[in-house]
Amino acid sequence: MSSNGFTTCLWFDGNAEAAADFYVSVFKDGRIGRIGRYNEAGPGKDGEVMVVEFEINGQKFIGLNGGPQFPFTEAVSFQIRCTDDAEADYYHEALTRDGGQEANCGWVKDKFGLSWQVTPEEAIELISDPDPARAVRATAAMMQMKKLDVAAMRRAADGA
Repeated sequence: MSSNGFTTCLWFDGNAEAAADFYVSVFKDGRIGRIGRYNEAGPGKDGEVMVVEFEINGQKFIGLNGGPQFPFTEAVSFQIRCTDDAEADYYHEALTRDGGQEANCGWVKDKFGLSWQVTPEEAIELISDPDPARAVRATAAMMQMKKLDVAAMRRAADGA
């Protein structure tokens, strides 16, 4: 049996194309693919966008304009592993602008309600430190943060 991989389908309430455009603008390697429109067969209005295919960071997505029945929740999020604080700052700012909001531990919710974990790689290393005491101190510091501050996490891990 062959597989063409996975495509994540995201359910939107009429703004799938705007969301795809936004994500492609945030993730510089993104691109928009096919756009399918409702036709006279329905269930949406003839000519309106039904689905939009897009790709970011090598991951394929379909934005489906399905209606208001199923809003996003924090039960599903996408983690962005960042190489450093500058990259994390970029994604944190880009995803929270124009109505997005920050949450605890590096999580943000974009203006469409989709949750993202903006995570510098070193933050993962610090909370996974082989020395349990260092990991506890780094994790405790992280739990007090919205945007992750790796330098502060490192100081906490070191006991400073």
